[in-house]
Amino acid sequence: MVGRKNILLKSLLFLCLLLVGVNLQAQIVDADTTRVIKNEDAQEEVHSPRKATLYSAILPGLGQAYNKKYWKVPLVYIGFGTIGYFIGWNNDHYKTTRQAYRDLTDNDDDTKSYENLKAFQYYDLNDATSKANFVSGLNDQQEYYRRNRDLLVISMVAFYGLNIIDASVDAHLFNFDMSDDLTLNWQPSVRTFKREPIYCINLTFNF
Repeated sequence: MVGRKNILLKSLLFLCLLLVGVNLQAQIVDADTTRVIKNEDAQEEVHSPRKATLYSAILPGLGQAYNKKYWKVPLVYIGFGTIGYFIGWNNDHYKTTRQAYRDLTDNDDDTKSYENLKAFQYYDLNDATSKANFVSGLNDQQEYYRRNRDLLVISMVAFYGLNIIDASVDAHLFNFDMSDDLTLNWQPSVRTFKREPIYCINLTFNF
């Protein structure tokens, strides 16, 4: 009877040790898995300048949002909206003055869009000199509006490029340490040169 009890106790002890071992092994595996997952998450959380650049190239302002510079997103669209508005404004005036110039110089009495211009009242088309001045003025105006429109289109492209550059630079500086540990210390010192004392200042930059 005692022998059976000893065998039973030994069996129970063996099973307990086996379960403890399995449990420890499972905990080790879980810890390793958690560590791997954390490492993968850390890698995924690395801020990527390439992503910021690509995002702003696809959709202006998206790179700024990726960099968590949310206050810049409205500025990007205000800039595009302002430039776009003046492109449209100059283009409309260019078309109007161009059509008026064509109607005035085509010798067709049925085309008189120039009469809708405010400047028309200051010219007498029955007078050759006055008409010539009106024609010259319309030509200068259409060239003025066309030039402004083209320059604004170039500005729009430049602003688009600036939006990409801004996102890229912010992404590169995203993890830049701007804490209070960045300090500049200075202290006086004396050095000897050719047996003559030289008074200096030592600068130390900690980062």
